[in-house]
Amino acid sequence: MGKTQQHPAQYGFVFETPTIASAPAELAGLERRICAAVSEMLKGDERPRELIAAAMSMVLDEEISKAMLDAYASPAREDHKVPLCRFMTLIAVTKRHDIFDRLLREIGAALLVGEEIQTARIGQIDAQIARLNDERKRLKATAPLIRGGEGQ
Repeated sequence: MGKTQQHPAQYGFVFETPTIASAPAELAGLERRICAAVSEMLKGDERPRELIAAAMSMVLDEEISKAMLDAYASPAREDHKVPLCRFMTLIAVTKRHDIFDRLLREIGAALLVGEEIQTARIGQIDAQIARLNDERKRLKATAPLIRGGEGQ
């Protein structure tokens, strides 16, 4: 298996625990930040918007136009909210998972992409091994020999 190329604008994964949004108005203006995220994805991609729209159309099996992308990227066009399926398709087509991760952190989540899940699983396994080793040490300190080796 070949190593996948990282997008040149991809940020490194941040290991800080995100906090769950729950304070009053904590997510106010989220729609504007989503529009800004769309704009950032489109500006950061070297392809013309027509090609990005065509790639999205193919993946979604529905017509996406350059005009739609322009409207989604414009914070002034409040009547053109980005449907989640199209936002996620744009992320997939532009490979800008870093921007999606930034938005997810606002609600207390984080994003792993593809085989990165294996790295998280390794961390989970390491934590389980550490807990089991701690339990083994505690038990070993007080556990007697089975039948004390007598009568053999």
